[in-house]
Amino acid sequence: MRIVVGLGNPGEQYRATRHNIGYLILSEVARRVAYESPKSKFRADALNIQVRDEKVLLICPTTFMNRSGSSVLEASRFYKVPPENVFVVCDDLNLPFAKIRIRSEGGSGGQKGLQDVIRVLGTEKIPRLRFGIGQPPAHWDAADYVLANFSDAEKKLLPEALKKAADAVLCYLNEGLNEAMNRYNGKIDN
Repeated sequence: MRIVVGLGNPGEQYRATRHNIGYLILSEVARRVAYESPKSKFRADALNIQVRDEKVLLICPTTFMNRSGSSVLEASRFYKVPPENVFVVCDDLNLPFAKIRIRSEGGSGGQKGLQDVIRVLGTEKIPRLRFGIGQPPAHWDAADYVLANFSDAEKKLLPEALKKAADAVLCYLNEGLNEAMNRYNGKIDN
């Protein structure tokens, strides 16, 4: 079994913000493969899906971003899923908008949700997909930038970029991490 985690913040005021790209990507994945609605479990919106003959749990923690690890820990303990079978999907302000970077392990790069997942699971050996949201303008604080809505130009590109990111998640689930890295690392849909 594997767990795919979409990071974001709960609440309507955060729904369309840059920091919620993990939620948005998992929503696109669920739209394609799920036959039921998510349920509240593990302090997350959780959805069980089947990929080939494997069970996969999609979760979007409903804790705030910097406490995402508690939700991931609950789910991984319940299903006895090791960290290398937990795939985290999150935003990255160090990547250009819509650029995808998939890695098998590494540090958090300052992403607070990923940092908390690494902390609670006790390892950096957690595969992840980082979706670029770009750097904040010079006059913006990074925290304000990630919690802001997408620009009008980004909103035009976002639907296609979300589809490509969901394709990358499904490639990981169907064909493995190496194939997903080979096929999607560095791709930009604009």
